[in-house]
Amino acid sequence: MVIVNDSNFSAEVLEAESPVLVDFWADWCGPCKMVAPILDKLADEFQGRIKITKLNVDENRQTAGQYGIMSIPTLIIFQNGQIKDQIMGALPEPKLRQRIEELL
Repeated sequence: MVIVNDSNFSAEVLEAESPVLVDFWADWCGPCKMVAPILDKLADEFQGRIKITKLNVDENRQTAGQYGIMSIPTLIIFQNGQIKDQIMGALPEPKLRQRIEELL
């Protein structure tokens, strides 16, 4: 899983050749901690098809603000620099896998 921040967001996410899922999270967020192992598993499962990344909203306020992140976890899937899907809250693994598969 790739850690993204304000300085590398454009290169890692917007300019990526494959779809990119960004997990907007924070250390203090309980639901974010529930989603993290699911995303780790899906990152392995979908390796080479979608890049799964994490962005800490407390440390990267510019990017979080740019995308209007008001609650976390928020997962945004980008493709060719455009938002293709947005998921707010913690989804169970089967539902999250289904959302990813629908975009691939």
